[in-house]
Amino acid sequence: MTREWRISTTPDSDAGDQVRAPRPRRRVAPVMYALLVALAGAAACLWIRTPLPWLIGPLVAVALVSTLNGKIAAPPGARQLGQWAIGVALGLYFSPEVVREVVRLAPWLALAVLFAILMGAAGSWLLARTTGTDGTTAFFAMAIGGASEMATQAQRHGGRVDRVAAAHSLRIMLVVLIVPLLFNGLDVHGLDPYVPLARRFEPVGFAVLVAVTLGAAAAMSRFGSPNSWMIGPLLAAAVVTGTGHTFSALPVVVVNAGQLLIGISLGTHFTPEFFRAAPRFLGAVAAITLGYLVIAAVFGLALAQASGLHWSTAVIATTPGGIGEMSLTAKALRLGVPIVTAFHAIRMSAVVLTAGAMYSAWRRWNSARAHAD
Repeated sequence: MTREWRISTTPDSDAGDQVRAPRPRRRVAPVMYALLVALAGAAACLWIRTPLPWLIGPLVAVALVSTLNGKIAAPPGARQLGQWAIGVALGLYFSPEVVREVVRLAPWLALAVLFAILMGAAGSWLLARTTGTDGTTAFFAMAIGGASEMATQAQRHGGRVDRVAAAHSLRIMLVVLIVPLLFNGLDVHGLDPYVPLARRFEPVGFAVLVAVTLGAAAAMSRFGSPNSWMIGPLLAAAVVTGTGHTFSALPVVVVNAGQLLIGISLGTHFTPEFFRAAPRFLGAVAAITLGYLVIAAVFGLALAQASGLHWSTAVIATTPGGIGEMSLTAKALRLGVPIVTAFHAIRMSAVVLTAGAMYSAWRRWNSARAHAD
């Protein structure tokens, strides 16, 4: 049976199960296969010393195997659990000093949001012109927001959900593979002045931290918040840390496991049907994404000059990737982790919350112009 995309409130839900859910026993082998492939990919990246080995290794390995035969599946809730782990790890950086720095950068954060919106609009226009894609699908496919949220809004407005989801998966994968490896190859590393406020692992404090952050994720998910399993734990941990309190440090194994789960959930989106479905469309998305990277790098350099940020931090902060992936890149390269996190979290939230209204306004403007002609 051909695998299709299905959008739900969980971003990594398997898409081919709309008619009848598979029996649990039939799901065990593909999930175990994915975990073994992901661990092998992580081990290979650790051996050759790539940046982000626990994210890039599983992502590439699982994507390759999934593309070859498609008989691989992410563990249930993999992306949510991965997002929770990364969200907590990032939230622990938001000390009172970091919060004051983010407030100082508020005008530049707003400018970065506007830049991302305009760049997404330009990419949408270019995608529609070069591939003949309908305006709705092109708009949500190239908007620099959350993949699941953009696909859901495309479905609501009559766009092609499968193509929107494919475009975002391809964009994120390209950014994850290009940016960390490029910065590492150029030996761009920093001495990050920001460190997590909690330094020691405390079992009781860790249990409290887990309860508080999982509760925040569940609450935000219930109210339909975008990217709730990343933003909820991040905000909860940031509020605790920003008031000068600490519960516990997050064990490295938890952060690594979170990266591995995100890598698996992203990699399983790439199936044999993925590249056969619309090669011209995907080729155009890839080309536009490369253009995004170049334009965003130029904008990041200009932002650094104006704001006083280090150029490498500013470039990572304005790169069109996901919150977790770009923040982990900053963490691996020691480049202003909380600043990068703040830029991406605010950008993603703003785009997701305004995309529907912007699309409706664009449709009304097009309709009025057509009647005027």
